[in-house]
Amino acid sequence: MGMTYEIKTLYKTDCNSCKRTYELAAFKADMDSWVSGTLIQNAMPYLSADERELCISRTCGKCFDAMFAE
Repeated sequence: MGMTYEIKTLYKTDCNSCKRTYELAAFKADMDSWVSGTLIQNAMPYLSADERELCISRTCGKCFDAMFAE
């Protein structure tokens, strides 16, 4: 009996603020689930908060923190 392995897909996205390109590794089924309406933290809990924010707002963690600095 063989084992089935799911492979993560590499997604590239640019930060809208600093224009830097970031790569995120996620399972395609999880990305599809998020795009279909599942909350991102439920669809891809293995991504960091910064990676999830990059998916949602196209803003990297460093730029996000700078935008909301006191």
